Amino acid sequence: MKIGYFQYNPFYHDVLQNREYLGSRLANHSADLLVLPELALSGYLFRTNEEVFSCAETIPGPSSDFFHSLAKKNNTSYVYGCIEKAEPKASAADDLNYNFSSFYNSSVYINPSGDMKIYRKAHLFNREKNHFLPGNAPFFVFDVQGVTVGMLICFDHMFPEAARTLTLMGAQIICHPSNLVLQGYAQATTRSRSIENHIFWILANRIGTEQSGAVSCTYTGGSQITSPDGSILVSSASDEEDLTVIDIDPSLALDKNITQGNNLLTDRRTDLYQV
Repeated sequence: MKIGYFQYNPFYHDVLQNREYLGSRLANHSADLLVLPELALSGYLFRTNEEVFSCAETIPGPSSDFFHSLAKKNNTSYVYGCIEKAEPKASAADDLNYNFSSFYNSSVYINPSGDMKIYRKAHLFNREKNHFLPGNAPFFVFDVQGVTVGMLICFDHMFPEAARTLTLMGAQIICHPSNLVLQGYAQATTRSRSIENHIFWILANRIGTEQSGAVSCTYTGGSQITSPDGSILVSSASDEEDLTVIDIDPSLALDKNITQGNNLLTDRRTDLYQV
């Protein structure tokens, strides 16, 4: 199975320009599964809900239509991050009454057939809580060419229960769109999550710095793919754009044995855990 990521620096608050760039940059590159960063179409830093609203879309919408077209053209399934406007208003005039409860930090899976899955970020980070609602739907997995896949977003990596839940549901690969600002954290925790659960992990981070007034965010790059034994199969620099696709054997993630006598899932002592 060919899996990969695209690490880049999105144009700030310009969804159309990002779509145009992605269409050009991803042209003629194919994979079974390619993951883009969190909020890949808008950038990350927002001061007001008006700014969030200007970059938000319903799903389905223009961006999901764009990715469906790109998926058909490149015969590739994509996971991308976006701002989801979850409650479309009855009229354009009503849109003036928007509030942050209309917006989610979401990731979308879409394949060449147009099948779509939407995950809303469960664990919001820092100022995200000023603009987005946390996703409250149960975690879920889905099928990609016979392989079971799950999605998390950025700060979700700090909560091992999230990855374990997806693993218990059968996930062999976790897609992890991110806009990381804490140097080295996710690169370490996602290796641990791979080991803890014997799964593949696609961490797709971004690069660059965004400035809005006195607030700035510098993103740490370092996208990587890790294997069920925690090995880093491929990784990127902290400050360079990178489109990477590698071959993996997803069946390796079906083996949860650590030794002949130890299994990551059947050895769990759920009678003792207070979570």
